[in-house]
Amino acid sequence: MPRGRRRSSVEVGARRSRHGRGTRGPITGPDLPLLTDRIDDFESTVASTADYLKGLWPAELAGLRFAVAAAPAAALGAEDVERWAVDPFRKTVTLFRVPIERLSKLHRNDELHRRLLVESYVFRAVADYLDKDPWDIAPGRFRHF
Repeated sequence: MPRGRRRSSVEVGARRSRHGRGTRGPITGPDLPLLTDRIDDFESTVASTADYLKGLWPAELAGLRFAVAAAPAAALGAEDVERWAVDPFRKTVTLFRVPIERLSKLHRNDELHRRLLVESYVFRAVADYLDKDPWDIAPGRFRHF
């Protein structure tokens, strides 16, 4: 004798409840911080570096928008792939995440060095926007003595 289908108490179109247990919660639990992925880390590094630079150059960077894209539309080869694009008329700096993460060589692949790599590309892109040398963007930033 075939069994009848059990009816769910959840309405059709509402969030699906797996085996009647309710919606899933975060895998880390209530006591641990939420997990982040590479994309979130990249975007937060770009945002914090952009805020830092806007504080140093408020008049020059007023209205400048920062965007993150996966990759440029056209890529010729590993050496010719753009890492950022500057559009001075729209006041936009776009950083390309995949070429920065995948095509850059790190001597140590840890969280600190990945963050410094992304920060360096934000500095280079802003220097390109301002038509200045990247070392002139934040002169005292790299003095650690």
